[in-house]
Amino acid sequence: MEEVKVYVIDRGRTSFYLRYIDPTTGRPVEKSAATSKHSSAVKAAGKWEADLNEGRYQKPSHMSWEAFKEFYSTNAMPALAMSSQATYEATFNVFERICNPQKLSDVTTAKITGFVTRLRENGLAEATVARHLRQLKAITRWANREGVINDVPKFTMPKRVKGSNHMRGRPITTEEFERMIEATAKVVENTAAKSWKFYLKGLWTSGLRLTESLTLSWNEATGAIVVDLSGRRPMLRIPTEAEKGNRNRLLPMAPEFAALLETVPESDRHGRVFKLLDIDARSLRGGRCVVGKIVSAIGKSAHVLVNDEGKSASAHDLRRAFGLRWAQRVMPTVLRELMRHEDISTTMKFYVGQNAEATADLLWAAVGDTFGDTPKAHKNSGAKSTAIFSTGGGT
Repeated sequence: MEEVKVYVIDRGRTSFYLRYIDPTTGRPVEKSAATSKHSSAVKAAGKWEADLNEGRYQKPSHMSWEAFKEFYSTNAMPALAMSSQATYEATFNVFERICNPQKLSDVTTAKITGFVTRLRENGLAEATVARHLRQLKAITRWANREGVINDVPKFTMPKRVKGSNHMRGRPITTEEFERMIEATAKVVENTAAKSWKFYLKGLWTSGLRLTESLTLSWNEATGAIVVDLSGRRPMLRIPTEAEKGNRNRLLPMAPEFAALLETVPESDRHGRVFKLLDIDARSLRGGRCVVGKIVSAIGKSAHVLVNDEGKSASAHDLRRAFGLRWAQRVMPTVLRELMRHEDISTTMKFYVGQNAEATADLLWAAVGDTFGDTPKAHKNSGAKSTAIFSTGGGT
């Protein structure tokens, strides 16, 4: 970038003016020198020039909040998975509703602090607060890299108490799931109950995330996860734009989910897999937020609570139950692929070893009827084993 030269301009007013040509835009930039003495104005020009050339001064962003949202949606959103786009859009909306920013430069450290305070006052869980902060942090960093915001606000992320549960909710039990099925008609009325019961069974047997379930399709569609029953084993084909990991993937389908899909007549296997209806038996309007609220309402009606704060079972708690069931059946590496986790550390953190009682049941079942039963030692190894114990050796 070429050097900036600042000039002193006499406009015949009380104070001198300072002026330079912006190398990027080619437009003149001026400000008052705040002095009527030429020598002082020259010193001010020299200081401003040094600050500009050494990068210590940046013009504040005048981009409006609405313009920035459009700029971000056009240039950053397309690179994100559809599920991520939905969470970023939700954060934009919540921040806008609480903080009412007019310009991008309104997103300051103080504004972020106030935003967090309001979220907590509204009773949001720390996990939700942390999620909104992560999204905002990523958004402002991107804006800074693009040169539309000068400084990235400071973010103080919520710290989890050591030893606390990682999950906002918990995996629900089979008995609780059956209660949710029974309570469905009370929430969505009988006309729509069949579609919602099928949807709940789909979440229970597939482990799909809420957004993934709503894009699941029988046919090829932009951004949709596609059911593939044509091969030796049922599979899910996930294109880049619909995948949290941002890559095309062909993944195995849980056998119980495949069995559920097989109950759908072939004549009905087109479009979305889950064709949810409203109380008037028409196609439900509304995205993941509407569907998520209805699932939680069903959990509430069934009196299925998943934490100490009284949170009702949600769609994600059905996914948690799926993960826990399969954690008892397969190795962590297989579970990671089944849950579509990018990193196995996520699988280990949330699902492996989370249920001590279930693990204990497996251990006791593995023992069988004989306590301490071990394979007999080879006849040639007996003397060696005796020697080890007689001499006090061991491992």
